[in-house]
Amino acid sequence: MPFLKDLSPSALTAGFVAVLVGFTSSVAIVFQAALAFGATPEQITSWMWALGLGMGLCTLVPSLVLRQPVMVAWSTPGAAVLATAGAAGGFTMAEAVGAFMVCAVLITLVGATGWFERAMNHLPIAIASGLLAGVLARFGMQAFTAAQTNLPLVLLMLASYLLGKRWLARYAIPLTLLVAIAYVASSAGFTGPGVHFDLAMPVFVKPQFSVAATISLALPLFVVTMASQNLPGVAAIAAAGYSHSAGKPGIPVSGMITLTGVVTLLLAPFGAFALNFAAITAAICMGREAHPDPDKRYTAAVSCGVFYLLIGTFGTAITGALTAFPKELIAAIAGLALLGTIGSALATALRDEFHREAALITFLVTLSGVVIAGIGSAFWGVMAGAVALAVQRAGKSHFDVPPR
Repeated sequence: MPFLKDLSPSALTAGFVAVLVGFTSSVAIVFQAALAFGATPEQITSWMWALGLGMGLCTLVPSLVLRQPVMVAWSTPGAAVLATAGAAGGFTMAEAVGAFMVCAVLITLVGATGWFERAMNHLPIAIASGLLAGVLARFGMQAFTAAQTNLPLVLLMLASYLLGKRWLARYAIPLTLLVAIAYVASSAGFTGPGVHFDLAMPVFVKPQFSVAATISLALPLFVVTMASQNLPGVAAIAAAGYSHSAGKPGIPVSGMITLTGVVTLLLAPFGAFALNFAAITAAICMGREAHPDPDKRYTAAVSCGVFYLLIGTFGTAITGALTAFPKELIAAIAGLALLGTIGSALATALRDEFHREAALITFLVTLSGVVIAGIGSAFWGVMAGAVALAVQRAGKSHFDVPPR
């Protein structure tokens, strides 16, 4: 089987690290969103089932078919919007499900028309790389700020990573993760609830559509999902060389956005509020640390998809297991796994002198984490960089402007 021949320990570890980082960093926000609509414990488990199934299938199947790392995740900023708006508006779970379906239809239309991909194709690679570097840099910094609360663990992981890069570069991240787990286990550092291997059961909620829920839930969910998730997700694809402009078929952005919209629509009655391109976890599975051969990095995404399906199947057990990891271990392994991608993105962003200032502005605004009108810094970083580039180009002839 070609997949098993292409699979490597580093790719398998990259898939696990992506799930570990993506899941543990935001699952609490998803729980808060569900509780804001009065979810029962059974409905919360159903949300995990629907999200795990949706992310797993949308990641695993396209990655296997295309043999490219297609990474799909839930909308973390979307969950934050739902948690806030749901608590303030007093919406029922049925109204929330109706809003999820309206958002899914809008995402599907955006993908089917292809306008989002066409807009992204006009974005200079330097600005896209600045955007990606800004999104990832916060995770890089968190790897070292974690030393404030667990210095021995972070120092041990850093030493393991540096020694691994020197002697076994391909397996630096797997070795670092194993050393960290061994250290935490020996020091009784694992916490969290007990693990109960019960199958997650879906709970169907009949949707109820209302103007208020559409305005307060569906539209904000759609906007933040496109601006704060799909935008940096497409930037990650372009920076890693998997876009159509890279001289090969590439990942079909419009087709994948359509797929995430359709799958969200089908699973919304069970709790899937919004699926979209991943950015942070995509960078983990698309970088050299996952596999030195770009044509085999799809195996990391497939592994990630399998882990997501396990989350959906054994929602309670996997939640308990993953949340038992110390937050310092998660922060450190994420930052170390992203170092190479951050460096490459910054190098690409600053390489061309003409685009350098606009790319740097994009990077800094994105890194700032500023939120304006409920929209995250990824969108405003691109806007600031585009304005800077437009001002720089004003008054110059076509021949004075370097190609994209």
